[in-house]
Amino acid sequence: MEADTAGDPMTGIKWTRRTTEKIACELRAGGIEVCANTVAKLLKGLRFRLRVNHKKLSRGSRDDRDAQFAYISAQREAYARAGWPILSVDSKKRELVGNFKNAGTTWCQQPTAVNDHDFPSDAEGVALPYGIYDVAANLGYLFVGTSHDTAQFAVDNLARWWVYQGRRRYPDTTELLVLADSGGSNGVRTRAWKHALQERLCDRHGLTVTVCHYPTSASKWNPIEHRLFSELSKNWAGKPLDSYETILNYLRTTSTSTGLEVRAYLVNTDYPKGLKISDQDMDQLQLRRHDTQPNLNYTLSPR
Repeated sequence: MEADTAGDPMTGIKWTRRTTEKIACELRAGGIEVCANTVAKLLKGLRFRLRVNHKKLSRGSRDDRDAQFAYISAQREAYARAGWPILSVDSKKRELVGNFKNAGTTWCQQPTAVNDHDFPSDAEGVALPYGIYDVAANLGYLFVGTSHDTAQFAVDNLARWWVYQGRRRYPDTTELLVLADSGGSNGVRTRAWKHALQERLCDRHGLTVTVCHYPTSASKWNPIEHRLFSELSKNWAGKPLDSYETILNYLRTTSTSTGLEVRAYLVNTDYPKGLKISDQDMDQLQLRRHDTQPNLNYTLSPR
């Protein structure tokens, strides 16, 4: 057992990768007749427990992560003092539209019957909710796509927010702070994201956009995750998303006691995947990387 044992140095609790059946088999080979249930009782007496993996190890330097969190906090404070918009953005999980099971429970007299298999061929389509959360206003905006979650889709949604709400709520601003994860359609390494920001938001609307990415595996600290997406998931938990209208209704009726309001829009535009941005296109961007964590923090200005 020694080579297959691990333990917690603080509590003394141990665990082994071997099953109780395998341990019982080896004991019987050594002349000790014992069953798997008895082995389990003996292991508990020796302070062994069944354990799952814990996601505790982060990539990169802890100092770099702490520095990035401190920098994001400073940027948020500066933009809040100036009265400039702070937007937290992210893509929510892709959903099949149809009479499929949706995780969660709901109060009802009889359970709702849904399809016994989630075959994409039975779906009306897919729903790709892209969220924009206005931190200061406590307002959420969901743009439900129907094709692909691309960088162009993400930036077009930011442009839609600006046209629909932003320029009315912030008429005197030309500065915008965007808080985003490090991966996905708005990822830190996604060329198409930066190129689309330049062309479709900065140049077209005359906005200077600063982007701060959260470190890898730190998306839970992005405000949209716990202030908007968690509430959306609770609102439609246990209810089949059987049509686009149903999805939009659930999104629009999401609210909290702290005043959260949500507006939702259906986006039928087709966004093809695989768009490549050349080195020449990247060289033409009006992009300035910040001194702190330059790969995670940058500003794009109108050309």
